[in-house]
Parts: sequence; C-alpha cells; structure tokens
Amino acid sequence: MIRGNQTSVQEFISLGFLGTWYFRMALAVLFSVMYILTILGNVSIIALVRTHSWLHTPMYFFLCNLSFLEIWYTTTCVLKAIGVMLVTSQTISFTVCLLQLFFLLSMGSTECFLLAFMAYDRYLAICHPLRYSSLMNRTFSAQLALASWLCVFLAISVLMSLISRLPFCCPSVINHFICDIDSWIALSCADMRLVELAIFIDSFIVVMVSCVITLVSYIFIISTILRIPAAQGWQKASSTCSAHLTVVTIWYGSAIFLFLMPSAQNSLDLNKIVNILNTILTPLLNHFIYTLRNKEVKEALGKTVSGILSGFRKVEISSK
Repeated sequence: MIRGNQTSVQEFISLGFLGTWYFRMALAVLFSVMYILTILGNVSIIALVRTHSWLHTPMYFFLCNLSFLEIWYTTTCVLKAIGVMLVTSQTISFTVCLLQLFFLLSMGSTECFLLAFMAYDRYLAICHPLRYSSLMNRTFSAQLALASWLCVFLAISVLMSLISRLPFCCPSVINHFICDIDSWIALSCADMRLVELAIFIDSFIVVMVSCVITLVSYIFIISTILRIPAAQGWQKASSTCSAHLTVVTIWYGSAIFLFLMPSAQNSLDLNKIVNILNTILTPLLNHFIYTLRNKEVKEALGKTVSGILSGFRKVEISSK
C-alpha cells in the first residue's frame, strides 16, 4: 500500500533539535566539546597500546578496535549534527543520508560483537588462565575482530539495498539530527511491515547473539570469582567486570530500544535523546571507564606523561 504523494527524493532537510537560537548554540558547543574529548581519548588509547609492549595483548587489541570504531562512529554523527544545529548545513543528499545510515548500523552492530568478544576474552583469562595464551592468541583475536567487522558490514549491505529502494512522501523533512531507521520509516510512502520485519530480524540476530555471548561469559566469570577468597574475588570482580558491564549496559539498552523496535509510531523526539546515548555519550565515556579503572593503562599513561615532562625539562635546561 502506498500512502501520500510518492516522489523521487534528491535531498532531505534535517531539523535537528527544535528550540531557541541560544539552545541550539549551547547544544552545538556541548557536542563539539564532547566530540573533541572523544577523539582525543580514543586516539590516546590507541597510541598508548602501540607504544607500550606490555599492552600488546588480545584484550587491548580489542580495545583498540573499539576505540578506532568509536572515532568514526562519532564522526559520522556529530559533525553533521553540529552543522544542523548551527543552521549552516541542514540539507543532506539522499546518497549521503543513506551512507550515514549504513555506517551507523554497521558500526553499531560491529560494536555489539566487539563488546561480546571482549567479554569472551575476559572469560578465558579468568576461567582458563593456564590455557589463555594458547586459546586467545594473536591469530584468533585477529580473526574475531575481522569477523565482527566484515560479516556485519556484509549483512547490513543487504539490508541497505532493501531500504534504498523505498519510495518517499513529501515533504522530505527529517525530524532528527542524523539519518536513522525511524526517520526513513516515517518518510516512506510504502507499506513498511516487510522492512520493519527485516530490520527486526537483522537487529535481533546482532543484539541477541552478542548479548548471549556477553551474558554467558559473565556468568562463568562471576561463578569462578565466587570460588576464590572473598577479598581477592571482589577486587577482581570490580576491576574486571564493572567497567565492561557499565559500557555494555548503556550500549545494549539504547540499541535494543532503537533497533529492535523501529516503527513510524515511535517518538522521534525520544529517539533523539536515546541516540545521544549511543552515538555521543557512550563513545565519550568508554575511554574514561576503561582507562581510569585499569591499572595497566594508568601506569602506561603515567609513564608517557612523565616522559613528556622530562623531555620538556631537558629542552628547558639546554635552552638556558
């Protein structure tokens, strides 16, 4: 069934956040600061891991993959959102909007599997410490990371081929700061039940499979921790589980809301708030959570800062 006047859409108009000029400027400044902190934090994690040999382990390999992904995931969303709020770039072409949706879905799905593989890595490290180096070697960890990127991108490409053929109604106005699933559903003139079903199945597989891997891994982790002395057990639980579980809770909570229940009836204003959680806030918090609660990364950061300060002192002394 076709609803409304079907048209060949060449570009969309993104409304972003409605409100006064001061409100939009404040949001633009806030998004800019959060974006800069996200880029600096994730680049710092990658640099620290690459420059300190004791961090060349599967756990930090997955963390680098996560940091690399979040740099591009945030960039895909935030730069255009800032332009929309500044009213300097409210129009977005059909092709660019489709590409933004593709990267949002594919990188979001990849993050689900990276978080799951990080949980599986911790399961092997805690539950099978003597066999850990042989079970989770560099080759296997690289294969897991490659699978999380490649398989998801291929699966989302199939879904995007279906979404790209949708007809659209006038006016082509997106009540959002990014091109997301709900915006496309709201603008389409076609009967969306088949598309919504395809999106649900794809999202269900990604979210549920990765969530099951994470949940089962932590069940075994916790059961193992409870069998060792209490003081050591709780300390290990805090350092190993809490940081990852915090990120997982925020990420999966917003992902389930956004991708398992896409519908034209969903409140797009509510979706904007939820989208801020997984496109801006989570990438910002991740590097703080993983570094501030990790002794090895804090030690590497301390040595790096000390080296930089020492270098400045030498330059200052030589200049005198």
